[in-house]
Amino acid sequence: MDPEDEKKEVEIKKMVREGYAKVIKEESSCCPSVDSCCEGGTSTLEDMSKMVGYTEEELKEVPAGANLGLGCGNPVALASLQKGEIVLDLGSGAGFDCFLAANRVGKDGKVIGVDMTPEMIDKARMNARKGDYENIEFRLGEIENLPAADNSVDVVISNCVINLSPNKKRVFEEAYRVLKPGGRLMVSDIVLLKELPDFIKKSVEAYVSCVSGAIMKDEYLNLIQIAGFEEVNIIDETAFPAECVTNDPTVKRIIDELKIPLETVEDAINSAVSIKLNGIKPIIIK
Repeated sequence: MDPEDEKKEVEIKKMVREGYAKVIKEESSCCPSVDSCCEGGTSTLEDMSKMVGYTEEELKEVPAGANLGLGCGNPVALASLQKGEIVLDLGSGAGFDCFLAANRVGKDGKVIGVDMTPEMIDKARMNARKGDYENIEFRLGEIENLPAADNSVDVVISNCVINLSPNKKRVFEEAYRVLKPGGRLMVSDIVLLKELPDFIKKSVEAYVSCVSGAIMKDEYLNLIQIAGFEEVNIIDETAFPAECVTNDPTVKRIIDELKIPLETVEDAINSAVSIKLNGIKPIIIK
């Protein structure tokens, strides 16, 4: 890797880690405020979660404090989890999707949550103790270098996290490595239909906002296929609110300094969409 690219990758990871540590300390979502991301300005975390695919029952079945409103979909609902399966969650945060998955796989199954932010891991472990979950393990680590053995899990899920990684190719390679042959990938994430303005795309400070780390949809799908996955399909695609970026304090400052018309920014950001997709690690018969 080019030294400059490596330096930027380290800087981005540091910024993301600090940003999500701040989320825990302030108990806020990735957006500056929950209200700013939702029409009418009155939505709660629960409302936002329902908007991206969670049911009332699912919101009630997880420990209080597990839902931080950081997702853009419900990968568990589409993963068709079975009793006894082993699930790994990329970027598990406070454990929301892990707890839902744990209830699906039962006591004979297991869920592994991986997150690189110590504060998130601490919060998730506290939530697990609070909910008396014995089939979940939270591990501190990077999704580009998963702390899991080869061919060891049945399902890999992720919710609006891979878009934050500066090395998405490596993330999908790692997901492929840890999955058993025939294992399933189920991802909810943010991708682009049109490139973002350079001032957003190149701003490391803005990287923690909801879409500034996203890449073009075709490139995203191609990286999954290059990693080796087959039957890669987009199950759902929905619009993503521009307010989640334009209300980011750093982005707003740059817009003001460069005197960029808000309409220009919103037009570009409106190309961001939330997708839900799946893929299969093939069974190779020698």
